[in-house]
Amino acid sequence: MTTQVVSANRLDNGRVVYLAPSGQWIGALSEAEVAHDATAAESLLHRAATAIIDRLIVGPYLISVTAATGRPQAERLREQIRATGPTVAPAHHDRAA
Repeated sequence: MTTQVVSANRLDNGRVVYLAPSGQWIGALSEAEVAHDATAAESLLHRAATAIIDRLIVGPYLISVTAATGRPQAERLREQIRATGPTVAPAHHDRAA
């Protein structure tokens, strides 16, 4: 099994967040709590379910990460993009509107 963290979106603004060891939802993947086995991963999802009930987040799910640098980094491109933000410059967002 790979190491995993829980990713979700804030309910109030839609931003990508990760579950931290403190139980808070943070924007930095590098500070997320890492599960090293299936039992720990299920525990993280259970804690995320409480945040859904409290209306803090929506759509929590596990993502695979590597911790080669000592901090988690997303394995999949989709999650790398979610962790770092949009792939287009902010000026292009205005043109689409």
